[in-house]
Amino acid sequence: MGLHAPGRFRPDRRLAHRFLIVRIYTRRGDDGTTGLFHGGRVGKNSSGPEAYGTVDEAVRVQAEADLAEAVLEVQRDLFVVAAELATDPGRRDLLEEGVSRVNSSMIDRLENRIDRIDADVGMPTEFVVPGGDPAAAAIDVARTIVRRAERRAVSHIAGASDSLVVPYLNRLADYLYMLARAVEREWTPTRGETT
Repeated sequence: MGLHAPGRFRPDRRLAHRFLIVRIYTRRGDDGTTGLFHGGRVGKNSSGPEAYGTVDEAVRVQAEADLAEAVLEVQRDLFVVAAELATDPGRRDLLEEGVSRVNSSMIDRLENRIDRIDADVGMPTEFVVPGGDPAAAAIDVARTIVRRAERRAVSHIAGASDSLVVPYLNRLADYLYMLARAVEREWTPTRGETT
């Protein structure tokens, strides 16, 4: 049994001599730096890697079949967010709208989804205890990670007034909150009944 799952890409070792073999390790990061999208290197603990590393944590959420498409779209958007955060501010002109730079249509899409959930199940009128369902709990964890990514992005994007990363992450956290409530359908308020 190999490391490759059935149906996954398997390199043909017979062709390896024709191509440059790329390894997962490069040793370039051993000095504590990391490469940026479109070139340049920064410390792994600088604001950019902190921000896009946190976005990366939120990328994978297990979702039931009826949520899978919506979650997949968000996961793909997060790669756009990470690409923008991983680009040196001096090279922002190389970014492509909707591919490596957040655009307003990505935010509009989230707002439309929030509005549809609100019309379908409503919005809690008080704070709720999250995690009333395993899928909702996973979405709520992703939401808290997105909020952390938003805080990191605020620090990193401070000089780029044209960036929509922070508004996107803000709206995404709102969307994930509403998505989790839609999954639960019944909410447990934070204030229990007093006796």
